[in-house]
Amino acid sequence: MTEKIEVSVIAPVFNERENLREMHERLTKVLKSLNRSYEIIFVNDGSTDGSGQILAEIAQQDDNVTVIEFNRNYGQHQAVFAGFENARGEVIVTIDSDLQNPPEEIPKLLQKLNEGYEVVFTIRENRKDSLFRKFASYVRNKITAKTTGVRLKDYGSMLVAYKREIVDAMCSSQEVSTYIPLLATRYASPQKIAQISVKHSARTKGKSKYGPIELIMLEFDLITSFSLWPLRMMMVLGAVVSICSILLGLFLLIMRIIMGSQWAAYGVFTLFAVLFAFVGAQFFALGLLGEYIGRIYSEVRRRPRFIIKSIYPKREKEK
Repeated sequence: MTEKIEVSVIAPVFNERENLREMHERLTKVLKSLNRSYEIIFVNDGSTDGSGQILAEIAQQDDNVTVIEFNRNYGQHQAVFAGFENARGEVIVTIDSDLQNPPEEIPKLLQKLNEGYEVVFTIRENRKDSLFRKFASYVRNKITAKTTGVRLKDYGSMLVAYKREIVDAMCSSQEVSTYIPLLATRYASPQKIAQISVKHSARTKGKSKYGPIELIMLEFDLITSFSLWPLRMMMVLGAVVSICSILLGLFLLIMRIIMGSQWAAYGVFTLFAVLFAFVGAQFFALGLLGEYIGRIYSEVRRRPRFIIKSIYPKREKEK
């Protein structure tokens, strides 16, 4: 019989060696102050900077720490899923390892869960990021809310607390491409989803793993994984383009009759411009359809989300 765990904290790690010891120290201090049984699960997502060695040393020194090693980098959300599948707690908290989400904010989430909520999301107040990151997050939040219908104020915050039953439901989902916060909203009751404000700290060590390209790709993955809105918009756009082309054709025909053939010749370049616009829209639509078809192909192959190289120390998950 394994020890009952009340709180599990999952921290994905990718090249964060400068922050790991401080992260562990602060997490341990906060969790001990709760007077509840706990565990900390670090998921090493293919780090190449020596993070794995530091995690091994931490696990040897602290019996409350478990380290999951991937064989390569799979991404933050896959790392969190690995933590979910191995967590033993009745409450599971996810947090980044860069210390921009202060571990000291965790008690706020647990207190909110105790009020009867199933999932507690966080809103980063007074963000200590660059203007570009803040603007990108603002745009991303607006687009995601519009396309998915889920009204979260901060989709980018990974400091989230989940009840056990919600995590079990997410783990039963077999989809490869996913976005965990949105997936949680599919299983939690809408009236049992809470959002609270938390502090946000500036990154003092290491570098952010999300540049402009990574943020764009993450948003594209998010939208195509959880919404058919882009396909519907392309259908609407196609209908609008068809109507406009018919009206333009009628206009050109009428003007040719009224003004003569000489006038029509002057509209050649206009026709080319309109044609190129339509062709561009068609290529975009084909690319979008290809993205969805590619995702279907990835899903039907049923490849594993990730490969775990090792887990140490080895502990049995309580049933």
